[in-house]
Amino acid sequence: MSDHVYKQIKLTGSSTESMEKAVTNAIERAAATIEHMRWFEVVETRGHIKDNRVAHWQVTIEVGFTLEAAD
Repeated sequence: MSDHVYKQIKLTGSSTESMEKAVTNAIERAAATIEHMRWFEVVETRGHIKDNRVAHWQVTIEVGFTLEAAD
């Protein structure tokens, strides 16, 4: 197994459906520009209330991805 070096970034995803969908939205959007994502950790969850109901979820995650080896 080779040694890996990871970089971490913080992302915030949102969804009107669920916390899980908010995480998925953040990861899927980041995947358009970031390669080799390996893990995530939820670091903050919050929501918006409208008419006494949960209207919107916002989830902040830290994502780790491997850096490519220098040639």
